[in-house]
Amino acid sequence: MKDIDDKDAERHRAKMEKRKAVQDAEVAEKTVEKGLLIVNTGPGKGKTTAAFGLALRMLGHGRRVGVVQFIKGAWHSGEKDAFAAFGDKVVWHTMGEGFTWETQDLKRDIAAAEVAWAKARELMADPSIDLVVLDELNIALRYDYLDLDAVVAELSGRREGLHVVVTGRNAKPLLLDAADLVTEMGSVKHHFSAGVKAQQGIEF
Repeated sequence: MKDIDDKDAERHRAKMEKRKAVQDAEVAEKTVEKGLLIVNTGPGKGKTTAAFGLALRMLGHGRRVGVVQFIKGAWHSGEKDAFAAFGDKVVWHTMGEGFTWETQDLKRDIAAAEVAWAKARELMADPSIDLVVLDELNIALRYDYLDLDAVVAELSGRREGLHVVVTGRNAKPLLLDAADLVTEMGSVKHHFSAGVKAQQGIEF
């Protein structure tokens, strides 16, 4: 352990004391409590993973969670199996049929997205659910499978207290404007570029 003399320790204590006073005052100013519209977007890995981390936090507080997957229907994920252990605390619907380049059928993709959105609206209307994860909704909006204005209006007009997380690349500006919290995952380095395939427990 690095030797720390008494003067350095006292300077650090005084600095942290001031920092704490500033932080405490800033926290005390925040008095609003509301359901949040959260968007995880960007080219980097981890958008869905972050959303499911938030879902786990909700479950830890005894809250119910709803999940609608818009695109990833062809993938069997470890998250789905793990959340199944929470029983009816998690309502999970995998509605997609795979990425658009896999289905290669525009009408089918639009129909699947519409069914998934209807299920999302149903979960958002359920007063027993506190968080709804709309996984890869951004992809459905990017390809115009759903009406952007209608979706954003529905999300903005959701019932009071409901938190909603939307994931996927290329989030539309209208959705970003409506959101309370936007996180853009950057891509600095990805193992896929080095020839590493999608692996169990990492990608699915």
